[in-house]
Amino acid sequence: MPRLILFNKPMYVLSQFTDRGSPTTRATLSDFIDVPGVYPAGRLDRDSEGLLLLTDDGKLQARIADPKFKLPKTYLVQVEGEPDETALKKLRKGVELKDGLTRPALTEIISDPHLWPRDPPVRFRKTVPDTWLRLTIAEGRNRQVRRMTAAVGHPTLRLVRWSIGDWSLDGLEPGKWCNAAIR
Repeated sequence: MPRLILFNKPMYVLSQFTDRGSPTTRATLSDFIDVPGVYPAGRLDRDSEGLLLLTDDGKLQARIADPKFKLPKTYLVQVEGEPDETALKKLRKGVELKDGLTRPALTEIISDPHLWPRDPPVRFRKTVPDTWLRLTIAEGRNRQVRRMTAAVGHPTLRLVRWSIGDWSLDGLEPGKWCNAAIR
C-alpha cells in the first residue's frame, strides 16, 4: 500500500532531506520527518510555508507534482497594498511573466486567516496596508505565485500553501506531519 504524508513545512526549511553544498547548515525535511523511503511530491520554496506532500509511490508523486495533471494548489497570500479590481482581473485571466502567460488563477480577497505566528514575523508598516488573498493555480512554475502578485503591483509578504487537490493543512500545526488517505 503506497504511503502519503502531509507535512506543514515551516518557513526556512528546504523541501529536501539533505542540504549539500551549503556553507551553513539549513533545516531540511530530515529535521522533522524520520520515515524511510518517502520523497516530496513537488517543492515549496524555502521562504514559503505550508502543505508539502511526501510519498513512497512514484506514480502518485508524478500525479501530484506534474503540471499535466492540473492538480489545483491553493495558497493564502499576504500581499503588500490593496489590490484593486484591475489587479485581481489580471490574476484571474493570467499574468504575463518572463517565461510566458500563466494559466488563470482563482483569486479572491479574504479576511485575515489567523494563521500561526511566523518566525520571523512579516514586517509591519503603518503607512502601507496589506491584504490577504486566496489564490488557486493549476501549474507550478518556479516562485510562480510570488512573481504573479509582484507583476500586478502587490509583492508577496507571506505565502502559505493551504491545499493540494483535496488534501489540506486543516488542523496540522507547523513542523508536524500526518499520514493521509490516498484519493
